Amino acid sequence: MESTVLRKLLLTASALGCAMTVSAQTPVDPPEWAEDAVTAPPRFSTSQLIPIEMPPYVTLKVGVDPETVTVGSDGVVRYVVVMRNNMGSESAAFEGILCTNGEVKTYARMGTSGKWSVVSQPQWQAMTDNLGSRHAFAISKQGACDGRATGKRESILQALKTRQSGNL
Repeated sequence: MESTVLRKLLLTASALGCAMTVSAQTPVDPPEWAEDAVTAPPRFSTSQLIPIEMPPYVTLKVGVDPETVTVGSDGVVRYVVVMRNNMGSESAAFEGILCTNGEVKTYARMGTSGKWSVVSQPQWQAMTDNLGSRHAFAISKQGACDGRATGKRESILQALKTRQSGNL
């Protein structure tokens, strides 16, 4: 009888010890996300742009310079996008897409002067807002993002090239 009681006490103590060990191993909160430092806009070329398919109501031709596409350690896909209107006038933007949040940030813009104008306080904005970010949404859907995940640079470029819709 004593051995049965002793055995039950030992099993109970063992179970309590395991439970205490598990509760002592509380998960650690992941570190808060921080954006990588962004340098000056990269040099780009219009000779090898990857065309981005835009909705029919958008008259601009849009393309991404593949040499400018990067994926930061922060998970942001950065690139230079070139936009050309029907008259042949070009503008460009240096942007980043944060796939996990569905957001875009414009770091710098270039107009017909050919000189970058750095955005003084760039802000993350939802790509689905009715702003001038339709091209960013298209870029994300056509290869920059895999749902809410960011792929590797090579897979992003492959996906964008696979969906090419023609010359820019």
